[in-house]
Amino acid sequence: MKLTIVTETFPPEINGVAMTFGHIARELGRRGHQVTVCHPRRDDLGKGKVHSDFQTLPLPGLPIPGYPLLRFGLPAGSTLRRRWRADRPDLVHVVTEGPLGSSAVTAARDLRLPVTSSFHTNFHAYTRHYGFAPLHRATLGWLRRVHNRTLRTFAPTAELCAELSDHGFTGLSVLSRGVDTEQFTPAKRSAVLRASWGAAPADPVVLHAGRMAAEKNYPLLFRAFDAMRAANPACRFVLVGDGPLRPKFTREHPTYRFTGFIPRQELARHYASADIYVHASLTETFGNVLTEAMASGLAVAGFDYAAARQFLRDGENGLSAPCDQPDALIAAAVRLATDAPLRTRLAAAARTTIEPQSWTNVISRFESDLLAVVAAHRLS
Repeated sequence: MKLTIVTETFPPEINGVAMTFGHIARELGRRGHQVTVCHPRRDDLGKGKVHSDFQTLPLPGLPIPGYPLLRFGLPAGSTLRRRWRADRPDLVHVVTEGPLGSSAVTAARDLRLPVTSSFHTNFHAYTRHYGFAPLHRATLGWLRRVHNRTLRTFAPTAELCAELSDHGFTGLSVLSRGVDTEQFTPAKRSAVLRASWGAAPADPVVLHAGRMAAEKNYPLLFRAFDAMRAANPACRFVLVGDGPLRPKFTREHPTYRFTGFIPRQELARHYASADIYVHASLTETFGNVLTEAMASGLAVAGFDYAAARQFLRDGENGLSAPCDQPDALIAAAVRLATDAPLRTRLAAAARTTIEPQSWTNVISRFESDLLAVVAAHRLS
């Protein structure tokens, strides 16, 4: 098929949505589909890698106020209509619901092109973390309007599909997340890297990777870290990533190691060189970091939510806590910090659990779903 993907975030940006559709665009291109990715232009990150598997169409965009690491695309309906009239795609898939994504939905419908969408980010939940709680209902209404104007909306888990259905979203399907199990592997463990963190061979290293922003529940994460250190002073703490709260966290926690953003190949080495991963966020639609940690052979603890609900079996391949019991998550983290045999057993089982969750399998299912939409549209 001739597929156009419209997204307001894409590599070299570093986040779960960009990573996911970087994989999808590359793999679908390798399978013989003609893929074009429309995304906001950003020269501040330098020239992105040129891919032979898909084309890109950079479009105007602006930094998100107060968060320049991310951008939103400006409406581009006229540009897209002109381009699609001259070279009609078989399908338009809209990844994000911002001005660019919304204008792409409208343009595709005007030209009677089949259009699908993805739900990746709980923006309506974020309003409560940024002082805009009164906008919660309006934000949810906007998201529902954008997605319900598409033929199908893909969400990362069946749990989220059910939640969105309760909110009035229609045409829901699952697009899960894969893990590159060759990139994220215990084989990349590095004694040299651990030594640079000040960790002896037997010292538990606790890693966290993610965007340092208000919605990620860092206060609870730091409470867990404090409890782990109190129970086992040998624990070391490494935080990978960047975001608006990083300067504050660096000042408040001088004994933690903050790496900033690092390349994904280096991220894989960081995962594998740690021992424990604690996931405290409750706003993720999936949580790629949890499955990457499991693939890397870490003992993980997280709330029974999103990726953890899908893959964690409490006491078998990780530790799980009810979403409304933060103290239970802290207790699970302390268990991992103080019980080396438990860590070893859970880490091995975690890797075994994630091995079948390859991007190849995930993208094959998504490819079949998109082809079915194209076929149905041609018959309509």
